Amino acid sequence: MRIGIDKDVCIGAGQCALTAPGVFTQDDDGFSELLPGREDGAGDPLLREAVRACPVGAITLHD
Repeated sequence: MRIGIDKDVCIGAGQCALTAPGVFTQDDDGFSELLPGREDGAGDPLLREAVRACPVGAITLHD
């Protein structure tokens, strides 16, 4: 599985980082980014919930 973050859509709400802090963080400008080595979600059980929590749908999962 691969995680995509559309930087043009992200508004920096931070819901992904709050929901799955083991996968997501926020950059210096407050926008979402993946933690190093977590590009595949690392089996985090909260990954799909974090994708659903994004208010603008900026996060996608690709099998």
